[in-house]
Amino acid sequence: MAAFNFAASLLTWHKKHGRHDLPWQRPRTPYRVWLSEIMLQQTQVSTAIGYFEAFVQEFPTLESLARAPGERVMHLWAGLGYYSRARNLHKSAQICLADNGGELPASFEGLMALPGIGRSTAGAILSQAHGAPYAIMDGNVKRVLARFHALAGDAGSAPVQKRLWQLAESHLPKNHLADYTQAIMDLGATVCTRSGPGCGQCPLAAQCQAHLSQTVADYPFRKPRRTVPMRETFALILISEDNRILLERRPDSGIWGGLHSLPEAADEQGASAFAGRYAKRSGDATALPAIRHVFSHFQLSIRPLLWRGCAPKAQIGDNDALQWIGRDRLSQTGLPAPIKKLLQALT
Repeated sequence: MAAFNFAASLLTWHKKHGRHDLPWQRPRTPYRVWLSEIMLQQTQVSTAIGYFEAFVQEFPTLESLARAPGERVMHLWAGLGYYSRARNLHKSAQICLADNGGELPASFEGLMALPGIGRSTAGAILSQAHGAPYAIMDGNVKRVLARFHALAGDAGSAPVQKRLWQLAESHLPKNHLADYTQAIMDLGATVCTRSGPGCGQCPLAAQCQAHLSQTVADYPFRKPRRTVPMRETFALILISEDNRILLERRPDSGIWGGLHSLPEAADEQGASAFAGRYAKRSGDATALPAIRHVFSHFQLSIRPLLWRGCAPKAQIGDNDALQWIGRDRLSQTGLPAPIKKLLQALT
């Protein structure tokens, strides 16, 4: 079960069956690898491709990203979720522009010092963009290693995580680090999948301990998930007579951080009071069908309340998070995916 054989088998398989036409591979620069790795932290490749292409079209260099308005960055990220990733990208680009000549650091320590870059992301950048001997540990790699070694224990626990990193580093080849890194990710994404793995097509099957013991489904082991709680909020849709909508920029921390969204209230009484504070209305609100949105740690039931023909009151200061925005500008405004879908349905 030598490390060279593991890597060599993967590299041979990848040459014929791996993914060679992903947009961040052409060219595979540090900036493009970094951007793709941040997007892929919580997103499938098929989804990330469109966002990546839009991002690099508008921000082809790290410097262009650093100099971009924050709202424009958030708009291009809208729909990808986990919005702290976009804020960290923007902040890291600004740091690199100020302190590193507009380039990402080429050292592990330098990369780790930037917001949003952890051990695996730093390793991915160094191995893929510089051919340096650093391991990565995304979900696909974790699954391949846990099955190949029949590694017992909760894959989320510190001892198992430590062992996984040791194993990942032990399998690194001396050469072709960029291809190897892509190969082990590709194997987990396309063959050694969570359910219905294609063991018959796996280049590691002859030495895979889980396959040999017919226990593939047991790895990697995870504790059962807790029941996800349900929360409820009322979303206020106030549309003015000149077709503007009252939106609120959310704080950088918390869900949908930094995006514009509809104002919210805990109950109908609070919603009515809020609406009356910022707009003159005729008639009661129209209750629209509730929307359910699932986050990683809870579900959110959104109950929209709609008022049309509102006359905005002059109570919104220049620095207030609230803003009346024309419906023709919504396509250029960073909105959470369920809110964007809701407002589009109103047209």
